[in-house]
Amino acid sequence: MRPLIAIVGRPNVGKSTLFNRLVGFRKAIVESLPGVTRDLNYADVDRFGRSFTLIDTGGFESVAQDGLLSQMAEQCRLAVEEADVIIFLLDGKEGLNPSDHELASLLRQREKKVIYAINKIDDPAHEERIFEFYSLGSEALYPLSAQHNHGIQQLFEAIISFLPAPSYEEEEAGRAVRIAVVGRPNVGKSSLINRILGYERVIVHETPGTTRDAIDTPFSVGERSYIFIDTAGMRRKSRISLRLEKYSVVEAIKSIERADVALLILDAQEEVSEQDARIGGLIYDKGKGSIIVVNKWDLGGTNNTTTSYTQGVREHLWFLDYAPVIFTSAVTGAGVDRIFEMVQQVMTERDKRIPTPQLNRWLQEATESHSPPLFRKKSVKLSYMTQVSTHPPTFILFTNYPAGVRFSYRRYLSNRLREEFGFFGNPIRLVFKRK
Repeated sequence: MRPLIAIVGRPNVGKSTLFNRLVGFRKAIVESLPGVTRDLNYADVDRFGRSFTLIDTGGFESVAQDGLLSQMAEQCRLAVEEADVIIFLLDGKEGLNPSDHELASLLRQREKKVIYAINKIDDPAHEERIFEFYSLGSEALYPLSAQHNHGIQQLFEAIISFLPAPSYEEEEAGRAVRIAVVGRPNVGKSSLINRILGYERVIVHETPGTTRDAIDTPFSVGERSYIFIDTAGMRRKSRISLRLEKYSVVEAIKSIERADVALLILDAQEEVSEQDARIGGLIYDKGKGSIIVVNKWDLGGTNNTTTSYTQGVREHLWFLDYAPVIFTSAVTGAGVDRIFEMVQQVMTERDKRIPTPQLNRWLQEATESHSPPLFRKKSVKLSYMTQVSTHPPTFILFTNYPAGVRFSYRRYLSNRLREEFGFFGNPIRLVFKRK
């Protein structure tokens, strides 16, 4: 699993600029106004032979009364709870203020690995500005300029020194299938796990966010071994406000990263929400097999039939159109037995490899049936295709104009590929390269 590294600090100290610098491209919106980063922004970083997930947070204000600023401060606390390493970014131009001291105190209470980085040190002559920051209690300070790329190499070295050695937990877990149970708070994830396991392994309560710790539960069905990764509604920390539902992506990152298959749990009593889509998008981004489980169907859904509800799911979660939809009740047990049938199908399809000659025969038929649109008045030709990996199934296609293969045509190829070869419950990755 990739370690999780969070950048925290007051508004407008340069967190998003540093995030973009570390990621290596401009992913976060940067603007010289406090509070411009209103949501968690994350990216997987693979540099200098190491991998980690970097999170950019909204600004921390200890006395924030405004609703948005207050939620941003809570978001920062959530990131602190979940991250393996914290980059505490401070403003070398403005100096210390009470919010810096309060955030430093919060970090000490959590006993986190913290890197104290002093931003906006744009010139060596400015390094004398960092001395007051020693009052925060750290012996090591890292002066830098995120905007001008000064001190970034030293910061990377500090990050790498804090990262744990690569683990091989997959080998330790044997051949057990890891299943992440993800979804908004109070959709019935813990109840569903209890129903499957047959006993109260996880505390269940009607109050959202009851579960407080990550719970890995090994179990068997027949001769097959599984491990449940319970994400606890993405909000398992008691200190986090229950209003912070939309920032649940922090915990989802860690759980989905470790999983082979993700169960996205929806509440049948509610329409598919923006947060459901956000978590579903994370499953897709991570390339995981997925199953959409509509829970509480016994209580009566927002629509009268499974068909109409499924249609709503497909409209809101169109990027997960390959994921099967199952209707269940954790209370009565209805539909629960189908989950493992689906999990096994998804795992089998995930490992499928298609021989290259067979793929190229299919490619010729697909392009003859529907040729790519013109690109700058020139024909786009797809000349060769091969599968390069599984987990998820990934294919390279060689073409004269990679940029000319538009989204609509990529989607056409994905759909045709799925019709021909399956890959049930798994995303398909198509990579286009110049011939």
